[in-house]
Amino acid sequence: MQRRGFLAATLASPGLALAQEWPTGPIRAIVPFAPGSATDTVARLFAERMRDTLGQPVVIENRAGASGLIGAETVARAPADGMTLLFGTNSTNAAANALFRRVPFDMERDFAPISTLASVPLLVAVPEASPHRTLNDLLAAARARPEAVTYASTSASQRVASEMLASMAGVRLLHVPYRAAGAAIQDLLAGRVDMFVADQAVILPASQSGRARVLAVTTRSRSAQLPDVPTVAEAANLPNYELFAWFILAAPAGTPAPIIARLNAAVRAAAQNAELRSRLSENLGMALITGTPEQATAFAASETVKWTQAIRAAGIEPE
Repeated sequence: MQRRGFLAATLASPGLALAQEWPTGPIRAIVPFAPGSATDTVARLFAERMRDTLGQPVVIENRAGASGLIGAETVARAPADGMTLLFGTNSTNAAANALFRRVPFDMERDFAPISTLASVPLLVAVPEASPHRTLNDLLAAARARPEAVTYASTSASQRVASEMLASMAGVRLLHVPYRAAGAAIQDLLAGRVDMFVADQAVILPASQSGRARVLAVTTRSRSAQLPDVPTVAEAANLPNYELFAWFILAAPAGTPAPIIARLNAAVRAAAQNAELRSRLSENLGMALITGTPEQATAFAASETVKWTQAIRAAGIEPE
């Protein structure tokens, strides 16, 4: 009777048996941005420690391009077996539909959120040699010569933050798109572009070395790493300006719930690692925002509404 009961329970719980056998090998994790980007940094910190819970390596694969759409599409089209994951962002999982006329996936239908990971402010930076000592200096120059002031971007959050600033300040900036943050930083420091509004993790090293000057932070509160730097709201008298970037882990839609639960447990265990917490908060100025799959799904849905509104308010036409 005991054996029959065991077999019945096993047959009644195929998802549980699947989750116990999974993963059968290394897990492929797509980062839709270049090595060295903030998304890449977050992904590698989590991937390294998720192995401890999953018993298999989480192997990072960078597939950059089209503001993250190329890498995200790879995951959206992958088998729903938990062996291919997306380290996504607000660009891929909230802003894409409002920024592009043709998105090769559906943000809500094609992904199963596992957990949110972290959030980070964006910094408005200029090269150290820039004549613009304050954000108001830069905006005054843009007012005097429309589209003479250039800005770099490699992602939706960077572009939206820049255009939202221009729209609210009543100026016109000239957009210079880049494929990777490294190239954008190089051109900023060389003075080939005037401004770069990028994740704090990307800008901080150049700021700390004295090669870039941070004029403002895009969040409502000042950054703990840069307490003397004003917010955009303070620096430009734009009280309604606020924007931040975030990161999320997702699987293809249809991935079995027990596998999603195991992945979520691995993320939350990784978030307890003291070294990971220290590097994210103290070194990169990020805040951990891990939670349940249900919370991640609700968060992505609410952020989609917010980013869509921000993009429309900034007057950005879909490409």
